[in-house]
Amino acid sequence: MRIIAKNTLKKFWEQPQYIDSKAPLESWYEEALNATWVSPQAVKAHYGSASICANNRVVFNIGGNKYRLVVEIQYRAGIAWVKFVGTHAQYDKIDVENVNEY
Repeated sequence: MRIIAKNTLKKFWEQPQYIDSKAPLESWYEEALNATWVSPQAVKAHYGSASICANNRVVFNIGGNKYRLVVEIQYRAGIAWVKFVGTHAQYDKIDVENVNEY
């Protein structure tokens, strides 16, 4: 997959209070980069705890579910757009289907 907005991940993990998210986010990035997800089912097959949402959005649990990552996946084009990364509490305040914080 081509990952759009890796800088969003980096900006998040560079904040001192979220430094522990660096390794799990980098791990997700590398796995997604090498993935060939052609459908939501393909994502679920690799990440069983991922939540498939409307508007081609997928929510990943990061760092033992301490953080949430929202990605919009364009399966045909092979593109994953990072739309949101934050704590579980921050995630609870967003609209997953429309968030666009990259």
